[in-house]
Amino acid sequence: MAFKIAFIGAGSIGFTRGLLRDLLSVPEFAETEVAFTDINPHNLDMVTRLCQRDIDENGLPIRIQATTDRREALKGANYVFVTIRVGGLEAFQTDVDIPLRYGVDQCVGDTLCAGGIMYGQRGIAVMLGICKDIREVAGPGCLLLNYANPMAMLTWACNKYGGVRTIGLCHGVQGGHRQIAKALGLEKNEVDIICAGINHQTWYIQVKHNGEDMTGRLLEAFENHPEYSQTEKVRIDMLRRFGYYSTESNGHLSEYLPWYRKRPEEIKDWIDLGSWINGETGGYLRVCTEGRRWFETDFPNWMKEAPVKYAPEARGEEHGSYIIEGLETGRVYRGHFNVVNNGVISNLPDDAIIEAPGYVDRNGISMPVVGDLPLGCAAVCQASISVQRLAVEAAVHGDDRLLRQAFLMDPLVGAVCNPKEVWQMVDEMLAAQEAWLPQYGEAIQAAKARLASGPLVPTRDYRGAARLEVKTVEEMRKNREEANKNAGESDKALERPAAK
Repeated sequence: MAFKIAFIGAGSIGFTRGLLRDLLSVPEFAETEVAFTDINPHNLDMVTRLCQRDIDENGLPIRIQATTDRREALKGANYVFVTIRVGGLEAFQTDVDIPLRYGVDQCVGDTLCAGGIMYGQRGIAVMLGICKDIREVAGPGCLLLNYANPMAMLTWACNKYGGVRTIGLCHGVQGGHRQIAKALGLEKNEVDIICAGINHQTWYIQVKHNGEDMTGRLLEAFENHPEYSQTEKVRIDMLRRFGYYSTESNGHLSEYLPWYRKRPEEIKDWIDLGSWINGETGGYLRVCTEGRRWFETDFPNWMKEAPVKYAPEARGEEHGSYIIEGLETGRVYRGHFNVVNNGVISNLPDDAIIEAPGYVDRNGISMPVVGDLPLGCAAVCQASISVQRLAVEAAVHGDDRLLRQAFLMDPLVGAVCNPKEVWQMVDEMLAAQEAWLPQYGEAIQAAKARLASGPLVPTRDYRGAARLEVKTVEEMRKNREEANKNAGESDKALERPAAK
């Protein structure tokens, strides 16, 4: 089957190599046309060399088209994977560190809260440029498969303003599905789920085993599980109070809500430091920094190791390749996708990006109607949707008043900060991220003037309630297997150390 797929942000080793493996494990795709593009030529070169070596060793005739010219990569493309991180680790650092000065302690900061909102401001401007290129040079009906965060905001902007059909994809549902099965003492394939909500706040509204509804048994199962009772305290508390388990990890979920990270002295009661994903302050920034440093240092050894095997048993769980397989071959695939709601979840807004079950075959992507979410679950999602809508409109129009309102309405920021602190925090973040926010030119100059003239709200030098040091390359060398997994996996919490 001849079609072209382009990877934007191909210098992201974790996603690119795994997604390509998944795609080329489909026998019919042995002659797929593949294009890689990235703004960083060094990262692009390393990932291209590694992936081309994999392709060659698997005996496929494909030659990767690698270019820093995005439009060249997109020419004639039928599918586009986006895995970008606009601003890289430099901007990400400010997403975490500036809010800490105001007491906003984030584990990740890439979906909601102060960091996620600013990440969206940087990403939406770039995503709309990508959409423009797709409209102008890609193949007819090109489908954009977005893996970049903040998932809902970027996917929302592309569908509303980009003129390109965009599906958002995430592995959160699969991860929670595995946990539920393990807590119940079952295998994943023995448990059937229906999950619905918004990305990273999706709820397992139905859990069945052999036709029996197990939803009511989950709380006891998780409370009594020796590992999860320690590592998933926030998720278990939400299950206790709302009746349904949430897809998102303990640390991620804690920063989307107003209750678990607003008092520094209480944060450690809700988290665990066995794995960053359980709630460590700035945990994702740390592991991403370690992964990038390790890959750049250890890359020559990666080229000497055995290549990735393209085979069904080696295929991962990311939805992207299965969607393309369904569309191209007609094989039916069921997954959970981020799409414009349009009535799929009847008590969430139609314009919101929701995450719900969908089916793919040669006829396209079909989203069955879920109906109403449980009222409490819908209320949690509604709070986040309001922030997302404000943030999207702010980014598209360069409207810093809407941006400030998004910060005010954010559950955790609003629980920690007063309006004056929010206004000054936004000024600081606009000034720090000027290089990646072309739509905010006038607002940034005004923010700089206010910061220079004062008077300023007092802030503090605060590292957070549970900050760990970034490992040196020498420290990572002591466990090379662990370092390789961290650098090479898209899901950097797939394998988690024991609770601490």
